[in-house]
Amino acid sequence: MLGQEPAGTLPGETPIVARDTAARTGAPLILAALLFGGCASVSDVTGVATQQDLMEVRTELAVVQKSALMAKADAEAALAQIDKRQRERTAEDERRLQVLAQRLEGLSTGLTSLAGRLDDLNTRTEALGRQMRGATAVPAPLPPTATARPAAPAPAPAPVEATPGSRPSTNALQPQDIYQAAYIDFSKGSYPLAVAGFREFLRRYPDHPLAGAAQYWIGEAHFSLARGFTNAGQADKATEALEQAVQEFRKVQANFARSEKAATALYKEALALLDLKQPAVAQARLQYLVDNFPQAEEAPLARERLAALKPSDR
Repeated sequence: MLGQEPAGTLPGETPIVARDTAARTGAPLILAALLFGGCASVSDVTGVATQQDLMEVRTELAVVQKSALMAKADAEAALAQIDKRQRERTAEDERRLQVLAQRLEGLSTGLTSLAGRLDDLNTRTEALGRQMRGATAVPAPLPPTATARPAAPAPAPAPVEATPGSRPSTNALQPQDIYQAAYIDFSKGSYPLAVAGFREFLRRYPDHPLAGAAQYWIGEAHFSLARGFTNAGQADKATEALEQAVQEFRKVQANFARSEKAATALYKEALALLDLKQPAVAQARLQYLVDNFPQAEEAPLARERLAALKPSDR
């Protein structure tokens, strides 16, 4: 009957058919709602992910740009450093070239000086050779005149004592003999013997024309001794010999100012002073030589030495 609830239903309960119908009708709606809600969620999630990726890309791009700028700055700094080192190296090379040029110039000056000294020594050797040949060419004394033999032997006369300062007329040493003997000792490298011989010559003949030369060779002997001590590594003895050489060379100027060895003694004194590390005193002696002996053979050598000393004094 119409209006009556179906059998098996409780009062106020929805009939089974109605619930089934409602279930069948509402399920698609619910499903559609769920699907629509799901699509919206997926879209939101996808949008958020895209923005995060974009931010990460931008961040990585910024990091890459920063790294590129830093790399560029480092490269520019490295190039600047390399350029600076290259300039410094070029300046150092130029400085070394200048030093080498100065050393070559000094060696050239030294060679010129040595050549001049060698020529001077050759000239002096030839002059001494001529003197030695002249000394050995002294004519032999004439034999004594023969006298008649007495019939009866006469008593021998009493021996006559030689007075001080008198010398026999035969077999007597001449001044040149003592001088030449000392010079031969010098030429053989027997410098102590040469010094003794020249001193003996000066003691006996202080006013002889060769006295100034004898005094010079005494200084030269001490100078040669100093060179030998230096080569042997005996610095103390070399210094003592150089100081003695300076004193002996100065005696030439003090006692024999007009000797032909005066200028040579001044030059050798300056060389000894340079070896003694006294460039200021050596320069003064060289200047004195140039001013007072401008025509001497040592004058050009003294000018070269002065030119070499002046840059070091400034």
